[in-house]
Amino acid sequence: MKYVDEFRDPAVTRRYADAIARITTQPWTIMEICGGQTHSIVRHGIDQMLPRGVSLLHGPGCPVCVTPASIIDAAIAIASRPDVTFCSFGDMLRVPGETGSLLAARARGADIRMVYSPLDALTIARHRPEREVVFFAIGFETTAPATAMAVLQAEREGLANFSLLVSHVLVPPAIDALLSDPANTVQGFLAAGHVCTVMGYWEYEPIARRFGIPIVVTGFEPVDLVQGLYLCIRQLEEGRAEVENQYLRTVQRNGNRPAQDVLGRVFAIQSQRWRGIGEIARSGFGLAPAYARYDALQRFPDIAVPPERCSECISGEVLRGLKKPGQCPAFGTRCTPEHPLGATMVSSEGACAAYYRYRRPLSADAAGALGCKGGL
Repeated sequence: MKYVDEFRDPAVTRRYADAIARITTQPWTIMEICGGQTHSIVRHGIDQMLPRGVSLLHGPGCPVCVTPASIIDAAIAIASRPDVTFCSFGDMLRVPGETGSLLAARARGADIRMVYSPLDALTIARHRPEREVVFFAIGFETTAPATAMAVLQAEREGLANFSLLVSHVLVPPAIDALLSDPANTVQGFLAAGHVCTVMGYWEYEPIARRFGIPIVVTGFEPVDLVQGLYLCIRQLEEGRAEVENQYLRTVQRNGNRPAQDVLGRVFAIQSQRWRGIGEIARSGFGLAPAYARYDALQRFPDIAVPPERCSECISGEVLRGLKKPGQCPAFGTRCTPEHPLGATMVSSEGACAAYYRYRRPLSADAAGALGCKGGL
């Protein structure tokens, strides 16, 4: 299969689902670790094609969702300074912290710009030397190389008015933390293909051996996902615990070495707070000492990162695979994409947003108009 359309072919998807049914002899619980995969699974009903007893859990694979509320509050405080132009990806603007959201801060007059790349923030810094331009650097290993390149470009150009609020996170330590949780029920993982495109999958091999759990690097189209599930369940049924690569057309074991070299030059690995999960050792990137001058928290030392607070939102339990969105009493009522209680309902990759869009029960009137008897 060479073309994307082939990876969306319903007939091929169904064939792999049938193959899963043929080899499955007992219940299994598998977690995907990517928000893009979550949306594809829910949108195409892949979880509903699986044999009874095979359960899919949705892990902390949405970078917007795992960015802690305390970092959002620090972002709002920095963005509210009169001398700052704050640049962020669009998904982050509506994510609630304890003190509101960046979108609300913009409505109050803060100079907050939506950008598509850290290079957009560099352009603003280049043209507005009188402004302090801060880029909100969030995401997994997938987006971190672009952030690192922006720092190196700022250094080459001598841009003294550019800095970063960094909240980059790393996947393998999160998988380790989930498997170490006494409440864990996950028996196999689908790893995110785009992360492994950058980092490779060699870091997952000791995790698979230590916990005796299969990990399959998987793409994002329906056929990718059911094929990844087939490989994972086949390992479980055969009693194997290995790392397999379904995403052969993109991922190599050692990943993208030039990108990794840039990451190693600009960043240092540190402990990181994850929303709803807590602090995970060695699970984040911070700026290396040689580039600390680009750290917005050091540039604005009066800005503090507050502690996390308890919330009605159960996104932490959703991100840890302990609950699904529909189990939240606020889902679809007090919590909607228009009025979200948490990040998993805001983000385009959030599990709650996926369930709201594709699995929300229809009202009686809407169901009647469509000739339906139940929900979606």
